[in-house]
Amino acid sequence: MSVEATTERVLRLLALLQRRPSWTATELAAELGVTDRCVRRDVERLRAIGYPVRAAAGVGGGYQLGAGTRLPPLLLDDEEAIATAVSLRLAAGGTVTGAGEAALGALAKLDQVMPPRLRAEVRAVHDATETLVGPEVEIDAETLLVLARACRDAVRVRFRYAGRGGTEQERTVEPVRMVTTGRRWYLMARDIDRDDWRTFRLDRMREVSATTWRFRVTEYPDPVSYVQNAVTAAPYRHIARVRLRARPERIREVVPPQVGRVTDERDGWCVLTVGGDDLDWIALQVARLGYEAQVLDPPELRTAATAMAHRVAQLGRDPDADRTSGPQPGAAAAPGFDADSDRPEG
Repeated sequence: MSVEATTERVLRLLALLQRRPSWTATELAAELGVTDRCVRRDVERLRAIGYPVRAAAGVGGGYQLGAGTRLPPLLLDDEEAIATAVSLRLAAGGTVTGAGEAALGALAKLDQVMPPRLRAEVRAVHDATETLVGPEVEIDAETLLVLARACRDAVRVRFRYAGRGGTEQERTVEPVRMVTTGRRWYLMARDIDRDDWRTFRLDRMREVSATTWRFRVTEYPDPVSYVQNAVTAAPYRHIARVRLRARPERIREVVPPQVGRVTDERDGWCVLTVGGDDLDWIALQVARLGYEAQVLDPPELRTAATAMAHRVAQLGRDPDADRTSGPQPGAAAAPGFDADSDRPEG
């Protein structure tokens, strides 16, 4: 048998081992159209070039492709190659320090060996796609890895954390899960000193180190819901709940999960919960959604919305008519402005 035929068969064997967790020698021989002895020789060829193929004896045993000490070449079909290339292009603009350069390096290697027809498809996807990027906060890749291993191994972590005021404190936590909103990464963990669940922004952490102190993972809140509540409500001065005459999926399309929470109600209504330090800002954002709305709380938001509606209505008045009629009795300076300086209040 030619070297080319043997190489092709070994590559087919590798593809089969990647397809499912375990194969018997008989199953592999049937797939490849060879004998069991030939399968064993091909397995040795894969091991010789770095693929850790494990063999288990007895009933239910077989061959498995395990994890090795270094990353050997991988076989990707057309769909996997396109998906990998597109993902690498997106990762090149990510928020993890150093990940962009690593993604570009991996993409260059993949692009070099990719068949022209697949390269053209990837380029078409890239050329037809734009990424809307806001101000991003980069995090250290080593911090991400330390926390990921700590979550996996259930060990406590120590770090210095800067609060909203900038003051740093040393924290010891039992990490459970990391959640990303796209722009920022958060850690959900049980704070040892406070004996409660907390969320921590990774970009505010320094001197992150994993200890050898293991902990038993008990029941914990849903990480996504917990972090979403923390980033949309907890840090703000005002928490608003507004009923909207719209399907919840329509609101979720325009309100990112890190901005507000949307819950379903009957009869075509939903409730938006959003936090903010300024009630005028909240009223403006709700009005921009363009749906019928009812303020549930706080009552002060109704007052802010009424005042804003009055100011907006003033924009539609004819200035010539105002000069003719003169100022209305009892007219006051517009809310939110200093009448002496003509600039917004801080």
